[in-house]
Amino acid sequence: MLKVKIVRLNKQASLPVYATAHAAGMDISACIDEPITLEPFTTALIPSGFALELPEGYEAQLRPRSGLALRSMISLPNTPATIDADYRGEVKVILINYGKEPFIVRHGDRIAQMVIARVEQVRFEEVDELGSTVRGEGGFGHTGTGRT
Repeated sequence: MLKVKIVRLNKQASLPVYATAHAAGMDISACIDEPITLEPFTTALIPSGFALELPEGYEAQLRPRSGLALRSMISLPNTPATIDADYRGEVKVILINYGKEPFIVRHGDRIAQMVIARVEQVRFEEVDELGSTVRGEGGFGHTGTGRT
């Protein structure tokens, strides 16, 4: 099991927690002094009250919670958001309200989920041409259409 250092920046902060034994993502809760109202098609930066020290070669991905998306059209505009291994600041979540009604975020509300993932850095090798494939340069919507 991977160990990740975490510091509670606010004594009222809830630390990330897996809701079930096989959950991929941990719930992230809002750590705010007063409720924040998200009007339709607006964003807000919501603090979590904690900071992480990820091991080199890992990132934390912030993702929307499916229940918030389904019921209230609340999402993350930059999903998945990446927290790099060398970032030591407070984890904050950008929420957006895609719905038609205002949405109120309160302290302790589960607002996102976080997945810790291994990442590789690459070194590009510039070449004159790339190898060929059956797909070739077929792009957006090209695969799975049943058409050639």
